[in-house]
Amino acid sequence: MCAAPAKNGLLQWPTVASSAASSVPSDHRAALLAGYLGWTLDAFDFFLVVSCLTAIGREFHKSDAEMALTLTATLALRPIGAFLFGLLADRYGRRGPLMADLVFYSVMEVLSGLAPNYTTFLILRALFGVGMGGEWGVGASLAMEKVPARLRGLLSGFLQQGYAMGFLLASVCNLLLFNRLGWRPLFFIGGLPALLALFVFRHVRESEVWERTKHESWGQLGRAIASHWKLFLYMMVLMTAMNLTSHGTQDLYPTFLERQRGLSVAAKNAVSAFSMVGAILGGTLCGYLSDRYGRRRAMIWALLGGVVAIPLWAWAPSIPLLFAGGFIMQAMVQGAWGVVPAHLSELSPDSVRGFLPGFGYQMGVLFSSAIPGIEAEFAHRTSYATAMSATALVVFLFAAIATALGTERKAAKFGE
Repeated sequence: MCAAPAKNGLLQWPTVASSAASSVPSDHRAALLAGYLGWTLDAFDFFLVVSCLTAIGREFHKSDAEMALTLTATLALRPIGAFLFGLLADRYGRRGPLMADLVFYSVMEVLSGLAPNYTTFLILRALFGVGMGGEWGVGASLAMEKVPARLRGLLSGFLQQGYAMGFLLASVCNLLLFNRLGWRPLFFIGGLPALLALFVFRHVRESEVWERTKHESWGQLGRAIASHWKLFLYMMVLMTAMNLTSHGTQDLYPTFLERQRGLSVAAKNAVSAFSMVGAILGGTLCGYLSDRYGRRRAMIWALLGGVVAIPLWAWAPSIPLLFAGGFIMQAMVQGAWGVVPAHLSELSPDSVRGFLPGFGYQMGVLFSSAIPGIEAEFAHRTSYATAMSATALVVFLFAAIATALGTERKAAKFGE
């Protein structure tokens, strides 16, 4: 099928759907739930380290900057998982690779709780990054290919907020259990995604879109991926900017609350948890608005709203205002992110949707992975508030520009 004329340098793909593509699969709710829970538990496992960063550092006798390296290692290896599991998803189907990935990252999380020293912990967090990188692309493509096109933005917002829900659950888990159990048992809870693989096996069928558009050989798949290199480069730039906004405002935020604001473990986790409530609401709302007003417009509105929220988020003069600042900031950050699963899925041709969005996303993670360490070093020289405010201003504007320079295919029909 031939591409339509280019717009903003990116190929446009036809949106005329076949009659087969217009029906909604009966298991679309199960697929959406599986994608949501997979991303929730993935994020939960990642943010356990964020929530326990200083405690783990004390046990291993490491500084904040050295512990931030474990976060960087996780982020940096996510593209490997997206590459491997994304290729498998486009060649052999979405369902099997998703189940394998869920089991893999669950095992790495449990082993992290058994790490005897910093070096072992660092290696296990890097391997966990491989599993974390594989889940989003496969889970999002499976879900977005099954849900109704007219609700794709709203349901994209729901799906993506699994990430915020994972952060919220990690904060609540830390708040309720850390003082009683310490940090290690919390990682054993991270083995739960292995059970989700059973849910996928029993309740989710293979993607009908993939079955209609799959490639018959690795050579065909490789040529299809290579033919969309311009689109991939754009996705990589956009996702670099978007990952800078999320990791630049989230990863060291609990450390900022403890080090600079002097909050206790309980208060720190309460602020973080409340900010994720804002994230869930903002992501779902912006996803809905993207169905009405367009993907890029909703994302840009949210990113510029994040700029406005910076003073309250980092410099709030009181604890109640600090709660409000965290809530508003993450409503804006995850508001923009809530549109991403639908936006990237719609930009991608059917036969490479398992690989292209996920690998583009995770390459963006790689190029943004140094942000926790950079912020920690900058904060050491100035303050956490100064470092995080300056970082947020730059990355929000970068993400808004990158979004504006792209194109979109809102509510495109899949399976042409």
